[in-house]
Formats: sequence, C-alpha cells, structure tokens
Amino acid sequence: MDLKQLQTFLTAAETLSFTKTAQLLDYAQSSITAQVKTLEQELGVNLFERLGKRIILTEEGKRLQQYAKKMLELDREMKKAISNEQEQVLLKVGAQESQCVYRLPSILQQFQQVHPHVKIIFKPVHTTDIAKKLLQVGDLDVAFITDTYQETSMLQRQRLIEEQLIFVSAPIERMEPLSAQQLALETMLLTETGCSYRNHLEALLQLEGVRPLQMIEFASIEAIKQCVIAGLGMTFLPKMVVEKELTMGLVTEIPSTLKLAPIYTDIAWHKDKDLPPCLLDFIAIAKQKYQTLGD
Repeated sequence: MDLKQLQTFLTAAETLSFTKTAQLLDYAQSSITAQVKTLEQELGVNLFERLGKRIILTEEGKRLQQYAKKMLELDREMKKAISNEQEQVLLKVGAQESQCVYRLPSILQQFQQVHPHVKIIFKPVHTTDIAKKLLQVGDLDVAFITDTYQETSMLQRQRLIEEQLIFVSAPIERMEPLSAQQLALETMLLTETGCSYRNHLEALLQLEGVRPLQMIEFASIEAIKQCVIAGLGMTFLPKMVVEKELTMGLVTEIPSTLKLAPIYTDIAWHKDKDLPPCLLDFIAIAKQKYQTLGD
C-alpha cells in the first residue's frame, strides 16, 4: 500500500467512477482499476461494489476512506514541517453579529499576535442548525453559538458564558414589569428570522398565546439600536450589545413577567475534526477571554 494508491482510492470514492478518476488524475483507466485491485488484495476486502457501470463504496471502503484522508493529511503536514514552508493557513469562523462586533475583536487581536500568518474568514451563524450544517460540510472550522443549549451529537461544544437577554426601549419613566399581553401591543424591532434570541422571544410569546401586533425586522443590530433610541419601538437583545447605550442613558431596560430560559454562548466544532495547533490556540484564547467577561 502506498500513498499514490490511497489518493487514487480517495478520488474514486468521491467520484464513484473509475473513468472520472482516470481523467482527474491523468491515468489510464486500466491503471486506476489495477491500483484499486492491488489495495483490495492487500487488505483482503472489497472496497467497491460493482453494479454494472456504477460503483459504490462497501462498508470496508467507507472505513478505509476515513483512514486514507488522515494518512494523506499527515503526509502533507510532515512535508510542510520538514520543508518549513510558510504557507498561509485559513481559519473559518462562524459567529452572530453580536459576537463579531462586541466580543471577538479582543480575541482576534491576541490570536494574530501568536499566529500572524493565519487568515481568518467570518461567516454568519444564527442558529445551532446552521452551525451544524456548515461544520459538517467543512465550511466552518469553529463556530460561536448563542442559544438555549441543544444537545448535538456531532458537535463538540464548550460553554463560554451565560448571556442575559433584556427588553430595551427609549428612555421612559420607571414602570411595572410588562406582561406578555402588554408586550404584544408594542412595536417590536427584531433581528432577522432564525436569529436565536428572536426565536427565543417568539417561543415565549407563543406559550402565552400572543404575538406582537407589529414587528419591524432588521439585518443589523446597530440599526435596531438607533431606531430604539429614536423611539420607534422596543427590542429584545443580549444585554452586552446595549451596555454602552444603557450607561449613557440613551435606552432603558424594560422589565417583564416572562420567564426567560438561560441562553448561552458556546464555542463548537465537529467532533471528528482534527484540530491543528492554530485552532487549538484560537479556542484556548476564546475561552480565556470569555472567562474574563464572566468573572
């Protein structure tokens, strides 16, 4: 068994076609067939099931596919380490706007001091389901998830902090806590459909059998805050995104009788993902920074 055979096998496992594999690798099709046959003889199993002109992976083939990926990745890492190449590493991070704007800058600042050659790309992640899908297909390496905790078998999650969700309006005189029925009469300025804290609010109001009579939807938290300050309505956001405005007296926290479930920010990654050193450092720095916020 050699790495060339494993690469041929992996390509065939992805294309499920010896013809396409030969075209991609620039081999004769007979060479592809021979390499796969040699692997099967060496391992003593059938890696593909031949169904006429079609091929599908056997269970043994699926298992080899996972190990072959790891072996080829290890080979690439070894060659890179030996040659000491300074290739730019890409780190794909998912997070909600609230985390990107108010929490991640200090994490990035410290991370880039340690890993200046790592390029970071941020992608929006509003729910656990979105994070799960993006992590599963490899579009994200790690994600910050803010929601009520949901057990997700394929994700490794570590708790960072418990968030406080509050109702906020333009400054008004102190008032008694609002009931769900009273809240439903307010104009609610909310984040986009699917955002975790909007989902949380709608679920709470639904339990009370009510829904806001008027909702205005925004793609930007900053836009929501400016409209609240202007007196256009009330919003429901993590307290950390309006701390500055509360301190300056630009907005007021509105108490309510709703029983809010705990909502958390976790950092998550695919449980089967091999974590490179730069990603381990990113996770460690994030945990340390959030720990400081929670103290």
